[in-house]
Amino acid sequence: MHSLTETWVGYASIICFCMAYTLVIFEEQIHMRKSKPVILIGCFMWALIGLYEAMQGGDGKAHHFVKELIGEIGELFFFLLVAMTYINTLDERNVFKALRSWLLKKGLGFKKLFWATGGITFLLSPIADNLTSALLMSTVALAVSNGNGRFIVPAFVNIVVAANAGGAWSPFGDITTLMVWTSGKVATMDFSYLLLPSIVNWIVPASIMYFAVPDEYPEVGEEKVKLKPGAKGIIGLGIFTVATAVSFHQFLHLPPFLGMMFGLGLLMVKGWYLKRWGEKKYLEEIGITDDRRDQPRRFDIFTKVEGVEFDTLLFFFGVLTAVGALQYIGYLALVSENMYGTLGPTTSNIIIGVLSAIVDNIPVMYAVLKMSPEMGLDQWLLITLTCGVGGSLLSVGSAAGVAVMGVDRKYYTFMSHLKWAPVIALGYIASIVCWYFVTPH
Repeated sequence: MHSLTETWVGYASIICFCMAYTLVIFEEQIHMRKSKPVILIGCFMWALIGLYEAMQGGDGKAHHFVKELIGEIGELFFFLLVAMTYINTLDERNVFKALRSWLLKKGLGFKKLFWATGGITFLLSPIADNLTSALLMSTVALAVSNGNGRFIVPAFVNIVVAANAGGAWSPFGDITTLMVWTSGKVATMDFSYLLLPSIVNWIVPASIMYFAVPDEYPEVGEEKVKLKPGAKGIIGLGIFTVATAVSFHQFLHLPPFLGMMFGLGLLMVKGWYLKRWGEKKYLEEIGITDDRRDQPRRFDIFTKVEGVEFDTLLFFFGVLTAVGALQYIGYLALVSENMYGTLGPTTSNIIIGVLSAIVDNIPVMYAVLKMSPEMGLDQWLLITLTCGVGGSLLSVGSAAGVAVMGVDRKYYTFMSHLKWAPVIALGYIASIVCWYFVTPH
C-alpha cells in the first residue's frame, strides 16, 4: 500500500485527530459528549482521503479498506450492543438491586467492596472477556456506592485495570489476545505464561488505590428486594450467551458477535413470553389487573435496547474510523517499522503498549500483526501483555474503559482516571519485570 504520510492529507489528518482527542479529554469542561467530535472527525478524515485519491485519479483502494474496517467496527458494535442490552434487562429485573442488598447485608464496607468488585472482574474477564466483565462489575459497584464519588472513582479505575489484566492472559479475554491467538503467534496453552504478570499488573495499583477508598460503610436499606419474573432465567441466558460467543469462535470459526446476537434473539423470545404470560401473576400481586392500560409496567425488550449507552457505541465507531484512516495513510506502519528497526523488539513492544492507551489497541495490534516482525514466543507474549494492559493507562485506552465511562458520567471521567495514571503505570512496569522472569527467553 502506498504511503500518504508525507502528503497534505496525511498532515491534515494528524491535526484533525489531535483536535478530536483534545475535545474528548475536555468532555467535562465543555459538556460535549465524547462521541460527537470523534465521529465528525473520523468521517471527515476519510473524506479528505477520498478527495486526495480522486485528485490522483482514484483507484478504489480506500473503498475496499473501509469495507474491511466496517467489518471490524460492526463486530465490536453488535457485541457491545448485546452485552449492554443484557445488563439493562438484568437491571430492570432487579438483579443488581438484589445483589446490592445481598452484598450490603454481608456488612461489607467500601474497602472490602473495592477488593470484591476488582477480584471478581479479574476472574471473570478471561472467560467473559474484559468488556462484558467491566460493564457488569461497574454496574454492581455503582449500585453499592450510594453515590459516593470517593468510592466510585477508585473502584471503577480498579475494575478497568482488573478487566484488562485478567483479559491479557486468555485467548478470549480481549480482542487483541483473540487476534494474536487466531494468527497463530501464541498457542492456547502458552498464554498461561502471562498469568503472573497479569496478577501483578492488577495488584500493584489496586494496593495503592486501596488507601484512597473511604473507610465507611454504605447505608443498608431496609427494603426487601424481590426479583421480577424471569430474572433468574435471564441470568442463565446471559451466561449461555457468553458461552455461545466463545464457542462460535473456538469451534465454529465464526465471529463471536454472531453468538452474542444469537443470545439476543433468545432474550427477545424470552421477553415475548414474559409480556404475554410470564408477568400475569406478578402484575396481579402489585394490583394491576387490566394490564393493557398499564403498558409501561410490562416487559418490553425494545425499551432495553433503547436504554443502551449509545454515546459509548458511537464513540467506538468514531475512534476506529479515525484510527483506520491513520492506518490507511500509513502512520501506524511507519511508527512500527521505525521502532522495530531501530529500537529492537522489547523496547518497541513496551512503547506500543503505552501507545495503545492513546490509539485504540485493536488497530495497533492489527498493524503489528500485519508487519509480522521477526520475534520469538517471549516477544509475542510481551506485545500481547502490553497491548492488553497498556490501555488501562487512560480511560479511553481500552474497550473496557470506554464502556465503564458510560456507566457513571458524573464521577468517572477521562480526568478522574488520568489522576491515577502514575499508579497504573507502576503496575505496567512491574508486570513487564515479571514477564522477563517467567517467560522462556
